[in-house]
Amino acid sequence: MYSIIDIETTGNGIKGNKITEISIFKFDGHEVIDEYTSLVNPECEIPYFITGLTGIDNDLVRNAPTWEEIASKVLEITQDTIFVAHSVNFDYNVIKNEFQNIGINFSRKKLCTVRLSRKLIPGLNSYSLGKLCTSLNIPLTNRHRAKGDAQATVILFKKLLRTNGAEKVFKAFLNARSQEATLPPLLPKEIFERLPNSPGVYYFKDAKGAIIYVGKAVDIKKRVLGHFYDKSNKEILMCKATHDIDFELSGNELVALLMESAAIKQHFPLYNQSQKRTSTEYAIFSYEDRNGVQHLAYNKLKLTASPISTFNTITDCRLFLEDLCKHYGLCPKFCHLQKNISSCSHYSIGQCNGICRGTESPMDYNAKVQRAIEALKDKNQNLVIREKGRHGNEEAFVLVVNNKYKGYGFLPRHEQINCIDALENFLELQKENMDTKRILSWYLRKHPNRAIHFSPLSI
Repeated sequence: MYSIIDIETTGNGIKGNKITEISIFKFDGHEVIDEYTSLVNPECEIPYFITGLTGIDNDLVRNAPTWEEIASKVLEITQDTIFVAHSVNFDYNVIKNEFQNIGINFSRKKLCTVRLSRKLIPGLNSYSLGKLCTSLNIPLTNRHRAKGDAQATVILFKKLLRTNGAEKVFKAFLNARSQEATLPPLLPKEIFERLPNSPGVYYFKDAKGAIIYVGKAVDIKKRVLGHFYDKSNKEILMCKATHDIDFELSGNELVALLMESAAIKQHFPLYNQSQKRTSTEYAIFSYEDRNGVQHLAYNKLKLTASPISTFNTITDCRLFLEDLCKHYGLCPKFCHLQKNISSCSHYSIGQCNGICRGTESPMDYNAKVQRAIEALKDKNQNLVIREKGRHGNEEAFVLVVNNKYKGYGFLPRHEQINCIDALENFLELQKENMDTKRILSWYLRKHPNRAIHFSPLSI
């Protein structure tokens, strides 16, 4: 026995989505044996764009029963039936949430007419209800009203039941372990099945092949399945739009994190929230003025030709320069911390030896600046992080030169590497940014012994 259902809603996300109309046809596989259709007072405002789509406005539902008032009827007519709908997870989850709001647990087996149609009637350009009805000559009246859409779904479902191979497909879809009811309506099961239980990144793609979400995981298949079980509004909308899933193996979590960050910044996917920002970084550099005095200054990293040290914010940059002034006796004016002044205020308190007043020679001052620069260069890290590869005959690595993330790569285990030039033959160059710095900082704090420090010429 089946309950073929369609609902209209306020469209405010799954948890805030309130039902404005419901239509249920109880179907025994041959004919409709019962029907229930009702407007529903959502007890909230209906947005104008929803009224434009469905024709249901606030006046129409003002005197309609609330969900609590019709809940017993919905439970009764769907009792001991299989819940059937076009894109079933949407209708099912909204109804389940309405029941949860009044303290009732709602659980039914599910069948999706989108997934069934894709399996039993392959090759169509679109599996939306309207396009399916046109392709199969199914009458569809009162589009975007619950009864009209539900009646069309009944006819579609009857056709699917009588399609060649239907019995086997229906049995497979109703198997509790088949995951058919869990998968997005437009995603072929075989695409999900080929996902590996391995570390890497995965890409959700829409009907046009555009990447709409990038994620990373230590177990790709398990993590992707987690998206399908997540009932948040964003996840449901994203899964509903997913037609394909691609993936790249990384061998380990660190490379997966770096691959994910780079892919988000490259593709700017619709459903990724974090790491989309293009942060402005800053750098310290040096130059000599026409009087022969060496300056330390700061600017945006992209405008700095030879950065000595880089920072995520201008505040971090200035604070670091202040510490250099104190530690090496440098002048704040010539470090560009105090501007539009003839001499720095630190001279009076003894931290500046007077280069800004002509009482310290450029040679003596420049020697202090050079000591500060050399100390900064000595602190620059050159390191290789070695991690698990994508298979047993390979190693992954991440390269950092002069504190700057250069990229990652994969090495055959038998390859002998004794200098950076040889390692760079396997390197996939990447851009450093605030997110890659954060990822590497986290990793090195967690796994300090996995980094191999080296001189610039050898490993």
